[in-house]
Amino acid sequence: MKPIVQISLDIISIPEALETARLAMRAGVDWLEAGTPLIIAEGMNGVRALRAEFPGVPIVADLKTMDGGWLEAEMMAKAGATHVVVMERAHPETVKMVVKAGKDLGVKVMGDNLGAQDKVAAAKRLESLGCDFVIHHIGYDERRGLAAEGKACPSPLDQLREVVAAVQVPVQAVGGLSIEQAIHTPEYGAPLVVLGAPLTIDADSFKTASGNLEDKLRLICDRVHAYRG
Repeated sequence: MKPIVQISLDIISIPEALETARLAMRAGVDWLEAGTPLIIAEGMNGVRALRAEFPGVPIVADLKTMDGGWLEAEMMAKAGATHVVVMERAHPETVKMVVKAGKDLGVKVMGDNLGAQDKVAAAKRLESLGCDFVIHHIGYDERRGLAAEGKACPSPLDQLREVVAAVQVPVQAVGGLSIEQAIHTPEYGAPLVVLGAPLTIDADSFKTASGNLEDKLRLICDRVHAYRG
């Protein structure tokens, strides 16, 4: 799979999400993500607004499904999402229902290993249950909690090569990566590069970062798309 740049719209209003998405698309971003904060704040209306403005662009709806797999996947698909996210920590039947809905409704399923004690084994389970992608994820609260205690924070890069080697589906690494680290994830075998905090949002207020974001994004997209493996 060729490298893909995905921007996580972890902001809480539709107008700001659309504004950020417009500049991201001008800069060369490939996929848009309706981040969890946007979905919580605006529901499926956020996904619908993105779909209406960007009819041909893949849209990831990061609802982080834990139960009601079929219903949630159906709602996201009908709103215009092309990719939905289910958590590995959910019951296996929930993952199965999201996968079934994905096949029936024509959307791809991304399985997220956030919170798993054994992330490599979790990635294998997600693939075995039918997920099309694996998200290798170190959580926001986990990172902040460890930092507050003065402890070393794990990085998605720590086990990324192991996760990639354990599955056949494409892998995405997220959670506390710097811009430079995110850009280099294709070198680990993970072709889906996610740009979120700290580039596009302020981690505490979920507001778009100041500065010339479009120029930064363009440079990043050029670097990622130039990767040939």
